[in-house]
Amino acid sequence: MNPKRLLMVLALPLLLLGLTAAAQDRVVSGKVKDAKDGQPIAGASVLVKGTSIGTQTIADGSFQIKVPATAKALVISYVGFTQQEVAIAGDEVSVSLVSASTSLSDVVVVAYGTRKKTDLTGSVVAVSAKDFQKGNIASSEQLLQGKVAGLQVTSGGGSAGGGSKIRIRGGASLNASNDPLIVIDGVPVESNGIAGSANLLNTINPNDIESMSVLKDASATALYGSRASNGVIIITTKKGVKGKVKYNFNTQAAVGTVANMVDVLTADQIRAIITEDAAATGLNTYKNLLGSANTDWQKQIYQSAPAFDNNISASGSLGKNLPFRLSLGYLNQDGVLKTNNFDRLTSALNLSPKFFDDHLSVNINVKASKTSNRFANEGAIGSAVSFDPTQPVFADNKFGGYYEWLQTDGKPIDLSTRNPLGLLYLRHNTSSVNRVIGNVQLDYKMHFLPDLHVLVNVGIDNASGEGNDNTDSISATNYKTAGRFQYYEQKKKNTLADVSLFYNKDLKEINSKIDVLVGHSYQDFLTEVSNYAAFGQDGKEIDGTAPSFATDKPRYRLESYFTRLNFTVQNKYLLTASLRSDASSKFSKENRVGYFPAFAAAWKLKEEFFKTSSFVNDLKLRLGWGITGQQDGIGYYSYLPRYSQSNATAQYQFGDAFYYYLRPEGYDASIKWETTTTTNIGLDFAFLNNRITGSFDVYEKRTEDLLSEVPVAPGANFVNKITTNVGNMKVRGFEFTLNTVPVRNEDFSWDLGFNVSYNKSEITNLLKNQDPNFKGIDVSGIGGGTGNTIGIHAVGYAPYTFNVFKQVYDKTTGKPIEGLYEDLNRDGIINNDDRYYYKKPAPDFLIGFNTQVTYKQFSVGVAAHGYLGNYIYNNYNSSNGVLRAIKNPINFIGNASTNYLETGFDNNRYLSDYYIENASFFRLDNINLGYNVGRVFKDKASMRLAASIQNVFVITKYKGLDPENASDSGVDGNIYPRPRTFSFGVNLDF
Repeated sequence: MNPKRLLMVLALPLLLLGLTAAAQDRVVSGKVKDAKDGQPIAGASVLVKGTSIGTQTIADGSFQIKVPATAKALVISYVGFTQQEVAIAGDEVSVSLVSASTSLSDVVVVAYGTRKKTDLTGSVVAVSAKDFQKGNIASSEQLLQGKVAGLQVTSGGGSAGGGSKIRIRGGASLNASNDPLIVIDGVPVESNGIAGSANLLNTINPNDIESMSVLKDASATALYGSRASNGVIIITTKKGVKGKVKYNFNTQAAVGTVANMVDVLTADQIRAIITEDAAATGLNTYKNLLGSANTDWQKQIYQSAPAFDNNISASGSLGKNLPFRLSLGYLNQDGVLKTNNFDRLTSALNLSPKFFDDHLSVNINVKASKTSNRFANEGAIGSAVSFDPTQPVFADNKFGGYYEWLQTDGKPIDLSTRNPLGLLYLRHNTSSVNRVIGNVQLDYKMHFLPDLHVLVNVGIDNASGEGNDNTDSISATNYKTAGRFQYYEQKKKNTLADVSLFYNKDLKEINSKIDVLVGHSYQDFLTEVSNYAAFGQDGKEIDGTAPSFATDKPRYRLESYFTRLNFTVQNKYLLTASLRSDASSKFSKENRVGYFPAFAAAWKLKEEFFKTSSFVNDLKLRLGWGITGQQDGIGYYSYLPRYSQSNATAQYQFGDAFYYYLRPEGYDASIKWETTTTTNIGLDFAFLNNRITGSFDVYEKRTEDLLSEVPVAPGANFVNKITTNVGNMKVRGFEFTLNTVPVRNEDFSWDLGFNVSYNKSEITNLLKNQDPNFKGIDVSGIGGGTGNTIGIHAVGYAPYTFNVFKQVYDKTTGKPIEGLYEDLNRDGIINNDDRYYYKKPAPDFLIGFNTQVTYKQFSVGVAAHGYLGNYIYNNYNSSNGVLRAIKNPINFIGNASTNYLETGFDNNRYLSDYYIENASFFRLDNINLGYNVGRVFKDKASMRLAASIQNVFVITKYKGLDPENASDSGVDGNIYPRPRTFSFGVNLDF
């Protein structure tokens, strides 16, 4: 053979092999970003479709991967985002992942289902995990603070694990509950607490929450009927997704400090005042009681409070068809008040398999938690601002070595202020609460009619709380009974069974679609209470503490039928109609059932007039009307004539023996549902490729048959006050939300959001039979005096309007003249007829603000909120801003507010309008910093670092400790200060 030909024959296969190999080793590079803000996503999985060849993106979101010549597409996925498939058309690809919570055209969780945001007809706002408040947050409702127009989230103070007052568009009731209905993964739960915890929402780990939907108007809430007058908050926890198992670990360390303290007099000021008074009166009684110490009692009771929060989760598929998510969390948080601690262990499991060719979808949720509390004696806060600063902390006595005001016989003065540290350290009040929330949801798509679904939701919410409230025998508060030791226990069981049919049909012939829901719901609420007597440390039962009954099992039930129709015509006109009937065991058979209809319509102006516009991305007009009910906050058996056993202090004597007796309770056999009718008009908009989005809503709520506690004429019932249906109330307002992205490019983005809402409440009727002499119902009890109230429910005014005397001021000095008020009716007598209605506690405006700037791997964000037009009664100044607080009449010295230096009042003037203060404020809630480190641990994980400051500053004219008051009455007395918290966290995705 020719040598050249032989060489070609041998070389040709090698050449072809080389060319083939070269074709198989093609490298594809690309970058993965967040579709919302263009930020790089580190740690995203990049997989060649149909193979096991894969890699992950690095810190800047980029990747490189070798792909075979036959490869047609890449599959990109990341936890919390919708998986995306991208065709391989060249050597470079660019991928924008859509958040799972906003995919499918922004799917929003609503009552008994989900809806595309563009198809909503009611006023609904969904907040996803990415937009939650940042920082050290122990209770889930605080994630929403300042994020939703018309939503008021006000913490009751800074106690570890403490809860908040939640209001949506103000309150709709006077005596019934004004709390919104909370629904957790389809299970409506009770919003009140349990023995051992005043805040059941702290049993839900915020790290397990995917999104929270706030339903505000009746067309959105009416399907929950009887409990929806105050709005609904739907909490949806994180779910598993198909794919490779991914792990997440995040840890956070924080420390809280007291940002502000109450302004009180110093020891030197007390000595100067007492000395000056002694010189003026010639009496040295109080001067002889002065000490030589300089004790700052507030600094003595407060501390720097560390907190640690650790969470780990796994999410993916077990096998091919069992998506799951499993999480475990542990939080330990100290309060800034010494001895206060909150400890929480949580676990959550979600399984979401599908069977029968995806005809049967199963969703199983189980959330378990154990919380432990060490409650500080918050009476120490009031004691610290009232105790004599000239006295030392410790003394040589038998009361724990803490200085106390003693009589000549060595026993404490009964009504004297107790040593703040003694109150804290000689009381050990602990509790433990276990809670399990679980449900199984089934969605069966009928084989013979795929448009028809059978939906089943069976759930439980079981909680049990127990604790020991023990005060040492050497405590000055309980020395007479050798201390006080008491055990308490309570259980709550909430069971739910929902069955419904859902029909969904696309009417392609007319470019329309329709869906119909018909269902039945049954829910049972059982409380099991165990009552125990209190004992002294010597084992003797304390008189008057024996319970009337050892156990009690109050219970109520709800049975409901509901239906909803959604009809979309030509993707332009949206119609919604719903009806729910609720039967509550809290009412008699004649009044048991309430009917709650709702109607809503929406017009997609974008599709009608701007379909081809690139400037207008969304424009929709909404109109809604509906009726919701209220039966929370009233007794379980208030419609029944019943007898209760007297207590240990009310017994009847026969000879030498004392006997309990039965006494009739007040009741109203005709008590019925309180109903609220809401009308809402709204406009949703989005412009410039969704760079500008927002909404505007105007609403009116009219509540009828108010469940209100009213005085009863003598002899008309067995009590002097009774809860019944009487009166009406009207609420009007508007809300505006604006979210913008002023700048967005590959390396830099800036998000800016703002919301404002206005709300005005007015009582329009309070009597069944009008009485010209009726002025209103006295409310808002205050500290000081006996039975004093500072507020009133009056027709024509907002609830809890302040009812006060008009203070007269010295024209020369501008100071208030003690005890001198205007004679408003000019009858020459100053009495209650001269009190007038002045200001109110509820704000006129709520504002929220947030902004986030991201540059490459760095981010910085700010969140803030504020109230305008709210007023507070400064009960601390009215009680302690007088000379009487320093020279206590029962022969001990106290401290006073610095307000005494301004007024010079000798005695308390509790009802003066001088103490009604403007409490408008602007609070910078949070400054947060973040940095995406990128791939770590030999490319096995991606890391993000985060730091934040919470409660940065407050701008206000209010002279008290904090203008943000969680009380509906607006009375500022003894508040646990909100801490300023510094936190640092690390997040790892594996």
